[in-house]
Amino acid sequence: MNIHPAVNDGARTGRPGFSGGMLACRCKDHPVRVRIGAQVAHNHVCGCTRCWKPEGAIFSQIAVVGRDAVEVVENADKLDIVNSDAPIRRHACTGCGVHMYGRIENTDHPFYGLDFVHTELSEEDGWSAPEFAAFVSSIIESGVDPQRMGDVRARLRELGLEPYDMLSPPLMDAIAAHAARKSGKLGTLPV
Repeated sequence: MNIHPAVNDGARTGRPGFSGGMLACRCKDHPVRVRIGAQVAHNHVCGCTRCWKPEGAIFSQIAVVGRDAVEVVENADKLDIVNSDAPIRRHACTGCGVHMYGRIENTDHPFYGLDFVHTELSEEDGWSAPEFAAFVSSIIESGVDPQRMGDVRARLRELGLEPYDMLSPPLMDAIAAHAARKSGKLGTLPV
């Protein structure tokens, strides 16, 4: 089962003190290069139908990093937004189709200020390891037989990636805390 090439044989662990590296699209000629100037957080495999996946993989691998740590350094003219109406505007190479980074422009979004990146596009070793699997049920929308879902979830657990049909509890808590702050409810209820 091809979960994702970066985790099929076990995910590599991050390296303490790692401070980022270069991502490159899959074009042989004039690849898009994006410098990530920090370690990523919340690295995970994602089953949603919008994230870019390597050929044959049923999940993408995606992580977040502060948008100020993301810089397109080569061939930015090859980037185009996949869907400008989506909350995450995925900047993809027009040559090979690889999503280089996703950015949230809505300042009211709970993840505003974070960009979504695919660390498997880097040759550097040391990125934080994937921690969980998100939107697992969504792989059915990509064509995975619903009868295989038990096996998929079991394989994810074997790889140390707890499967969620949304995001991990810490990320769901961050979304709820953002909503509570905006509504003025955070801190008004007894603990």
